[in-house]
Amino acid sequence: MDQIALLLKSYGPDIAYARRLIDSFNRHNVENLLLHCVVPAADAALFAGLASSTVHVHCEEDVLGQHLVHEPIAGLSPGYANQEIIKLAFWETGLSSNYFCIDSDAFILRPFGAGEFMRDATSPYTVLVEDNDLRIEPGYFNAHWQGREAAIRTIMQEVGLDDPIMRTCHGHQVFSSRVLQSFRDDFLTSRSWTYADAISRSPYEFSWYAMWLQKSACIPIYQREPLVKVFHNEDQHLSAILSGITERDIARGYFAVVVNSNYSRGMGMLATSDGKPQSLAPYLSYQELGRLVAAKLRNSWSHRMTR
Repeated sequence: MDQIALLLKSYGPDIAYARRLIDSFNRHNVENLLLHCVVPAADAALFAGLASSTVHVHCEEDVLGQHLVHEPIAGLSPGYANQEIIKLAFWETGLSSNYFCIDSDAFILRPFGAGEFMRDATSPYTVLVEDNDLRIEPGYFNAHWQGREAAIRTIMQEVGLDDPIMRTCHGHQVFSSRVLQSFRDDFLTSRSWTYADAISRSPYEFSWYAMWLQKSACIPIYQREPLVKVFHNEDQHLSAILSGITERDIARGYFAVVVNSNYSRGMGMLATSDGKPQSLAPYLSYQELGRLVAAKLRNSWSHRMTR
């Protein structure tokens, strides 16, 4: 059993994202850590070409089939519910004592090793934040924050964590097998719940982990801020583009970056390596581009005339 590995839960429609992620993983994986890629059996052949000595592709039905659901639960499609269940249950495979969950639409920016995720040989870091930067965004607050907070407060109530401060993370967490075994044995089993029951109650797998860890204190909490820079919405990405933030800038604070594909998928795989014009182009229609060019020309002419 490895002390730390990476876990990628993916599926067919995300193959291009997964390929980009794994290319960046192979390029920057200086300590030859393992990445476990878990996909539905129907997509296994599609992902087989990504396998290597450090990238192992698993069929979810083979490794965790006993936990999977086949019907919608609490409004979630089986595929969506199962990707959350797999992240919580992967420890049962015995493949790694700790694992860092990374999304298909992530892109690794710089060399990394176990020290990114582990305080020492056996102690994982834990990503915990209040997300106040998101709370103050009107668009995010109205579209996502209020419902998310209510659902996470439900998790806190269920596990008995009485704390006015809500500390969790959106994703990209280091999961400890010790914490997850305690979650299963001391929380789920005591209620005769399955992982699916927890997800149907509140569909935030990373918050189930974070709140149970804070409640149980079954391992020491060595807190870190997020390891992955996530642009959750268009406004955040556009702001970074207009500020001239580059991948080199992002890499000073984060080892990977995500432009959330939930909102950007229709524009293709957005990259953070492009210059400002290329980065802005997917957000603008041809008509808007025309108006932008015209405005730029008028501004340039006006500036020349006043010199």
